[in-house]
Parts: sequence; C-alpha cells; structure tokens
Amino acid sequence: MEEKQHKRRVRYKGTHPRKFSEKYKEHDPEKYGDVIEKVIRKGGTPAGMHISIMVKEILDVLHIKPGENGLDATLGYGGHTSKMLECLNGKGHIYALDVDPIESQKTKERLNKAGFGEDILTIKLLNFANVDEIIPESGKFDFILADLGVSSMQIDDPQRGFSFKTEGPLDLRLNPYQGISAAERLKTIGQEELYGMLIENADETYAEEISKAVIRAVRTGKAPETTTDLKNIIEKALSFLPDKDKKEMIKKSCQRTFQALRIDINQEYEVLYSFLNKLPDILNPGGRVAILTFHSGEDRLVKKSFKDFYKDGIYQEISEDVIRPQREECNLNPRAKSTKLRYAIRA
Repeated sequence: MEEKQHKRRVRYKGTHPRKFSEKYKEHDPEKYGDVIEKVIRKGGTPAGMHISIMVKEILDVLHIKPGENGLDATLGYGGHTSKMLECLNGKGHIYALDVDPIESQKTKERLNKAGFGEDILTIKLLNFANVDEIIPESGKFDFILADLGVSSMQIDDPQRGFSFKTEGPLDLRLNPYQGISAAERLKTIGQEELYGMLIENADETYAEEISKAVIRAVRTGKAPETTTDLKNIIEKALSFLPDKDKKEMIKKSCQRTFQALRIDINQEYEVLYSFLNKLPDILNPGGRVAILTFHSGEDRLVKKSFKDFYKDGIYQEISEDVIRPQREECNLNPRAKSTKLRYAIRA
C-alpha cells in the first residue's frame, strides 16, 4: 500500500498575507487563543470569528431554566447559543435556525465538539421568517433569541461581498446559493427605487447623489461588479465634500449603502415582520423573547410590534426602554456600539 504523502500548509508571501484565501488563523481561529486574546484586548474582532454581544443582558432577560425549550432564531457563530445551552445544564432543548449554509455547518461542528449534541441541540437551515414550520417537531418555546446582526465571519470573508474595505464580488446574500446578488440587483433597478432604498434602509444623507451615480454607471456599461467598483462610484459621487471631512463621510456613506443593499437583497424587513407576527403563536404562556437590533429601521419594527401586542394583552410585559451595551463592552468590541436590545413576555 502506497504511503500517503503529507502535505504542508501552503505558504503565503510575507508575514501578513493580504488575500483571505492565503490566511490560516482566520479559517480556524480557535486554535490560536493567544492571538485571539490579543486582538480582543485591543478592541478588535479576530477575523474568522464573531464576538457575541450583550450576553449577560440577554441571559438576564430570558431567565433560562434547566428543562426548558428554547430557540435561537439566528445561530451565526453560535456564541449566544452555547451560553443558553449552558443555562439548561443538560436538561431541555434548543432549536437553532440559520439561512447561511456555509457558516451554520461550521457552527454545528464547533458546538458538537464542545459537547452539545443532537440530544440537546437541533440546527435547521431555515429562514426565521418561516419559524412556524418547525413547531410540529419542536413544540412551542419558553425562550427565544433573535440577533439581527450580520456575523463577523460573513463580513470578514471578501468572497461574501459584505464589506467595501476589501475587494470581492458584490454579492451580499446571507445564502449565496439563493436569489440574486447585489450586483445583479443594481442592473434591474431604477434611480427612484434606489434612492428610496437608500433612504428607507439606511437613512443615507446623500441618497440622491449616490443613486444617480450608480444608475449612470449601469446605463453606460460600467455597472459595479465588485465591492471596490461600488466604493469607487460612491467616492466619485461625493467628491464635492469638503476635504476636512471627506474621508470619514465617504466611509459612512459606503457603510450605509452596503447596509441598504444587504437589507434589500435578503428582504430583511419582510423577514423580520413575518417573524414578529408569528412570535405570539410559538411562545408558551410566560415565554420570553429577546431581540437584538443594529439600526433604526429594525428597532422601529420590533418596538411597534411589541407595543401593539402589549396593548392587545398578548404580551404581559415589554421592555419600557431600549437596553444598550455597557461602555466596557463597546470598548472591547466596537461592533457592539449600535446594538439595541428589547424583550417581551407572553401573557
């Protein structure tokens, strides 16, 4: 029998590779605890992983007890899920949903290695807008968490196209195997619709200038295909800004434009609206739900839904004010700064 030759990891050029595909720590960050600790201590998020936000506040709100049945509607990296599983102390069950087939499989393997098998954890590749589909199997829930933020792993991988900071295909789909990419979407949209998208999904200050520039590029055969293409169009459209503030203002407009496109491509408002309407029917009496939002559009939908159901007597208690992360957490994890937490309890 021929002996299988050992293959060494492909070496990259230099000590700090620029291409994501040439890196190795980003693809398996748990193996490099010292590096992770150093990055977090400096206030960064280690590439390839996600730091869970407001864990203590969420657990305080959900009051998870051993033996209960729970749902993590947005599995992501699994950080919140693992903490909720620990609260069960081996008794009860958690169902977890995600639409991303790439990251959810990695998370499943990670949680299985941590000792959370199918006896206590069931992971489904399902959009949480369709959460009612699992009720015949799962039964109603005693606690539910929905973290509406995009996972850092998705942002860090250029091939997913979520960030303007690194070049990659202009995709932005949470499930890259379904629907159309952001690049394809921009080829089918008019200036007025794009303007409305930028306003509604991101409160973009320069929606008119950006929408006109993007549509002009599409009509002249220069439609953006990559993240850099779109960033360059935005930079050119806002070249009139004063030099003193230009860099920071363009950066924020890029962030908001990518956010607006991502929300549109993944129909995030429609998905959230469907989920919020189904919540009362999937919660047991006294069941608790906690939702993390990251921009005003999401927060408005959650706030209105909770208030409406509270007035109708369907929820017995809702958070009077939004709960924000502590300053210390924001210093350690800058991505937590825009987070808002709201909760409701089923009557």
